[in-house]
Amino acid sequence: MKKDIIIAGVGGQGIVSIAAVIGYATVEAGLFLKQSEVHGMSQRGGEVYSHFRLSDKEIASDLIPQGKADLIISVEPMEALRYLPMLNSDGWLITNTTPFINIPNYPDVNKILDEIKKYPRNISVDADKIAKNLKSPKSANIVILGCASPYVGLEYDKLENAIRLMFKRKGDNVVNVNLEALKAGREYKN
Repeated sequence: MKKDIIIAGVGGQGIVSIAAVIGYATVEAGLFLKQSEVHGMSQRGGEVYSHFRLSDKEIASDLIPQGKADLIISVEPMEALRYLPMLNSDGWLITNTTPFINIPNYPDVNKILDEIKKYPRNISVDADKIAKNLKSPKSANIVILGCASPYVGLEYDKLENAIRLMFKRKGDNVVNVNLEALKAGREYKN
């Protein structure tokens, strides 16, 4: 078993948190992992992405070659489109539909979503709206992870355990709302 995952978005959207949850779950599952992150101007809304590789065999490199990713998890639609060339022909693209408009000439979001929908295996979800309905607007990233969870290559309970571990110092309320966000994403129907 091997999964190569690109996690993408902009600074402040919780890309590193998604990678950490998957990382904890990977370790609990007894699998190997390699991860590489880029935090380009993340304090100013710049792009943030992570190459995340997990496998039942040792992994030599932390970088995913172009056209070889099994999954793109994106918390921002333009970033999803940016990394589409990384996806293999059988891969899945999971993206938030709510843009993070951080540049004056941000393209028409409907055109971006139309391009994403041309890809046959995609889930486009308004994760921000779902997170707000859960009264936890900061958990949109975990909603996206929930949508991607069937394609990550890990048992769902391992992701839940990782959320418990990662957020436990913030208290039961934060743990529970993130578990609800994960579940809401998992149950989302495109």
